[in-house]
Amino acid sequence: MSNTNTEYTNVMNVCRDIFSKKTKDYGTAWRILRPSSLTDQLFIKAQRIRTVQVTGENKVGENIEDEFVAIVNYCLMAIIQLRETDLSEMELSASLAIELYDKYAIDATELMKKKNHDYGEAWRDMRVSSLTDLILQKIFRVKQIEDNGGATLISEGVDANYFDMLNYSVFALIHMQVGQKV
Repeated sequence: MSNTNTEYTNVMNVCRDIFSKKTKDYGTAWRILRPSSLTDQLFIKAQRIRTVQVTGENKVGENIEDEFVAIVNYCLMAIIQLRETDLSEMELSASLAIELYDKYAIDATELMKKKNHDYGEAWRDMRVSSLTDLILQKIFRVKQIEDNGGATLISEGVDANYFDMLNYSVFALIHMQVGQKV
């Protein structure tokens, strides 16, 4: 599992670097988005990945690795939007945005370690396409919970699904770094 921790950290560092640079370019314009809008952004990214995987065609030309990175970052934005309800300002300083990103990235890492232990690194034997399908399934679950006003009877909440999607995306990126077929 120590190899997983290193690989996971390396991927998260790439995602963080992109988030940081985009925050410097765009500020925190994403703060205007409601969690449901971020869910729809996740859907767009995951659906594009699936379409490229199924058709084998990539007409836009952007690689799907970048889409998985975007899913990681959109998930963290959504978690920030859900959990940081005391933040009233739309524009956050770059340092605060990164601080919040890091806070929830640590939570995601800890969750990954616990689940990875209990599931015996089952993700290592999964296909990237299956991880994509699981992300899409989680998106549809989140959309249903959102349509229900956030209420669940027995299921985990929206933020738990965002954390799972984030971790599935990191696992997909780890697979792609070692050359597994998508």
